[in-house]
Amino acid sequence: MPRLSNRMEGRVAIVTGAAHGIGRVYAHRLANEGAKVVIADLDTAGAIEVADEIEADGGTALGVYCDVSDEEAIAAAVGATVEAYGKIDILINNAGMFSVVPMSRVGFEEISRDEWTKMMDVNVAGTWLACKAVVPEMRKNGYGKIINISSGVVFKGVPLRVHYVASKAAIIGFTRTLARELGADNITVNCIAPGGTLSEENPTRETLEARQKKTGDRAIKRVQVPEDLAGAIAFFASTDSDFITGQTLVVDGGSAMH
Repeated sequence: MPRLSNRMEGRVAIVTGAAHGIGRVYAHRLANEGAKVVIADLDTAGAIEVADEIEADGGTALGVYCDVSDEEAIAAAVGATVEAYGKIDILINNAGMFSVVPMSRVGFEEISRDEWTKMMDVNVAGTWLACKAVVPEMRKNGYGKIINISSGVVFKGVPLRVHYVASKAAIIGFTRTLARELGADNITVNCIAPGGTLSEENPTRETLEARQKKTGDRAIKRVQVPEDLAGAIAFFASTDSDFITGQTLVVDGGSAMH
């Protein structure tokens, strides 16, 4: 695949949860703009497969195991990145509970305490732990880009997933606070809030129908796909956004406008 640009030439990026779905598209996009990309995922074989795809396209990539809710696993992934490429410039906190790691879609009274805790461990604490592990490496170079992933459901109050919505609302507050803390280090922290996206690699007819129904309240009347998010990720990861921090960009075809 011809390279889109060289604006991330020399940059090193970690994308968590990038062995499948949207994260895989993020990884390919960053590599296609010149970054060396580390695919950090629970699915080690899948992470290596995505890295191999990127290498076959002429990019540079590494697949590593990472459970974002495990501080030691994150430290190991960061260590492997620094050992391979010498630094870390970009962190995409994409890993989360949603589809690959499934969640219940039930009323708030039916969610178990264990699932609530797991949701917060992965979606909120996982983002925090990944930042804790990566920021010291960014500080060494006086530069960094952190992109967190929230969700458009935060602005709409979508029912039957209150633990997921709460976790994604927390990410917006986390982004703003961390941006304040890291601005003096020349590290920006921003957030993408996707709309409902057809991220499944082999969607069923029921999934396709459900995604099609979500187009009704959008200004742009079509199903959202992972590639619709890649440009926003690349913008926040590049020098084009060097004076933007603490912001949340909703990418949902004009469903939740704020």
